[in-house]
Amino acid sequence: MLTNGPDLTTDGRHLLNAGKLPLIAPDLLTEILATTADICLLVSPTLRIVSVMVNPAHRAFGQLTDWEGMMLPDILTDESRLKVELRIADLMTGRGSVMAELNHGTLQSWDFPVRYAMHRIGPDGSILMLGRDLRPLAEVQQQLVAAQLALERDYEAQRELDTRYRVLMEMTRDPVMLVSMSSGRITDLNSAAALLLGGTRAELVGSAVAQEFDGRRRGEFIEALAGVAAAEAAGPMEVTARRSQRRVLVAPRLFRAAGERVLLCLIDPADKKAKAGDELAENLQRLYHEGSDGIVFADGDGVIRAANEAFLNLTDASGIAAVRGRSIADYLVRGQVDLRVLLDNVKRTGQLRLYATRLTTDFSGQIAVELSASWLDDRPKPVLVMVVRDASRADALRRTGNGIPDDGARSVMELVGSSTLKDIVAETTDVIEKMCIETALELTRNNRVAAADMLGLSRQSLYVKLRKYGLLNKDGD
Repeated sequence: MLTNGPDLTTDGRHLLNAGKLPLIAPDLLTEILATTADICLLVSPTLRIVSVMVNPAHRAFGQLTDWEGMMLPDILTDESRLKVELRIADLMTGRGSVMAELNHGTLQSWDFPVRYAMHRIGPDGSILMLGRDLRPLAEVQQQLVAAQLALERDYEAQRELDTRYRVLMEMTRDPVMLVSMSSGRITDLNSAAALLLGGTRAELVGSAVAQEFDGRRRGEFIEALAGVAAAEAAGPMEVTARRSQRRVLVAPRLFRAAGERVLLCLIDPADKKAKAGDELAENLQRLYHEGSDGIVFADGDGVIRAANEAFLNLTDASGIAAVRGRSIADYLVRGQVDLRVLLDNVKRTGQLRLYATRLTTDFSGQIAVELSASWLDDRPKPVLVMVVRDASRADALRRTGNGIPDDGARSVMELVGSSTLKDIVAETTDVIEKMCIETALELTRNNRVAAADMLGLSRQSLYVKLRKYGLLNKDGD
């Protein structure tokens, strides 16, 4: 029988007294109890801790020999003290054993939970408490709680994104449709697209996209959409919706989502584009045919593809067949030199404004013009667009100054009477020659070979004149 006295030890040998247990060696009994549980407490009827045994394989508790002799409530947290009193009361009523989850706490704030199986042993009311450390379970539970909270946050974030996506799809006025490249089926579309195709969203989602358009096979239609999406400069596909029998324009864009290729298709009625572009197209067409300025379309080499009536009038051409296929250089007074200057500048900057030159007509006449050009390279075959304006009147005004001599002419006139005509001509010739050379160098971006061609000089003659007028820079030769 267990007694509360000085003969009790902390190694478990007292449990063998009075034949309550089979005769087991004390050391073996201690090992059995210690390994059966993570922690083993022997508590007297007065709740004083008599013995403490710790599983030698469980190092998390450390040494707890200082608990021996302490009162059990003193090593428990406040909420566990009431709990252990209730469990001990249940145990004393005759129940064989009770379970209790208790939190240990010391003055050092060392807190850890233990699940105890409490057994009453001996008639004196001594209690044997076999405990399991709940910290590993608590850690797992905390990890599960953290994972659950993370999943809930992700779920809420996903719900928010789905809501934003759905609201955006439904609020946009543009008909939008998503098509899976792998299956060729419609994965989603908004109400505007469903109305245009002649069905409901529920009917169209999951259906084969090729079946929603007349005369289209699944594989062929998907490849056609992918081809249009890959060619950035390509226009939309014009097809007929099977349900509504409306002509629509499908503009696809290809992207990847979660490793799957998806086509984002913008759908518009074919008549909408036609109506929106009717007025602009009509105005541009009238400007081309009735405008006072010549308009020329040419390829990247300067070969004329189309020209309006105003350009034909400037060149005295008999008709469009007379200019189509000819080089623009054929109508420029400096020929290939002018064309090279024109193409180099417009391809470099995209635009060229107010390039002064002269056109030659089919009857060997000449007319002063100003050229403005644009380079349209947003297509497979870039196009050169030129606007040719008659500058003969402005040129005449510049020459005459409306009857008032300009400064250059006035300076020349001032020489009259003080110098002979021969001297006046000699003096002014050098000035004009220098100005012409400077202009040619500026137009050709200091390309001396092109400048020599423009001026009708050999390269050697040009270099002689450059030295004469001090126009050679340090790196000129």
